[in-house]
Amino acid sequence: MSDAPVLTSLEDGVFTVTLNRPEQLNAMDLPMALGLLEAIDEADRNDAIRVVIVTGAGRGFCAGADLAAGGKTFDAGEGGDGPAKLQRDGGGLITLRLFDCKKLVIAAINGPAVGIGATMTLPMDIRLASTKARMGFVFTRRGIVPEACSSWFLPRVVGISQAIRWVSSGRVFPAEEALAGGLVSEVLEPDDLLARAVEIAREVVENTSAVSLALSRQMLWKMLGADHPMEAHKIDSRGIQYMGSTADAREGVESFLEKRAPHFGLKVSSDLPDYYPWWDERRFE
Repeated sequence: MSDAPVLTSLEDGVFTVTLNRPEQLNAMDLPMALGLLEAIDEADRNDAIRVVIVTGAGRGFCAGADLAAGGKTFDAGEGGDGPAKLQRDGGGLITLRLFDCKKLVIAAINGPAVGIGATMTLPMDIRLASTKARMGFVFTRRGIVPEACSSWFLPRVVGISQAIRWVSSGRVFPAEEALAGGLVSEVLEPDDLLARAVEIAREVVENTSAVSLALSRQMLWKMLGADHPMEAHKIDSRGIQYMGSTADAREGVESFLEKRAPHFGLKVSSDLPDYYPWWDERRFE
């Protein structure tokens, strides 16, 4: 196996991204973070990629930040231009990039996932866990605060009360508790985890329009921050008007009526509407 910190493979439209520092339980360091960002960029660039699965090598998913620097792990120090300059949180760069991804992202959480290992999964669309997975938002036990935009994502995924319960204690909890709390949608035996992720991915690949999915994913995520359903009505209307005139809409209806598998032709790289991304002016610079 390669010693690259992130491994990727593509088969039948399913792009598997594997965090690859198994001896460190895939603890996050800078090369791994950069490799993960590049993998997400590749997913958006490559029309052959329809669904992304993120998992970990060995027995861990991601054990959080690499703590090799000891007590100064989270100290930006003088190299960060001092307190007058805001230092962007590296985990936040990952989750914001996932938030804007054009492809469906599935987390196959095969083992321990704490700190950034847990928070990076929040903007992923489907989270599956092995019975051996353990998750934790451990920040209060490390003397820091939630990162990777998790103060925004976590309450939206599991609700504010559950989010505060997990964050305030900082404890690591089993997969069954993650399921009960709405953090993951399924708990599977270790040997079944990746196969189930691929099964879900292939259903998407075989039955959906890439452009419809890209727009739908962003509509659902971005509307979490809307202050009135009228905002959804506006973007719904633009989407229906645009997609309704395309070959994919015709194919979707005709394949249904003819009781056959659809063959969608629109590409995310070239066929997104001119109004995409409509939320661009809200981005943090």
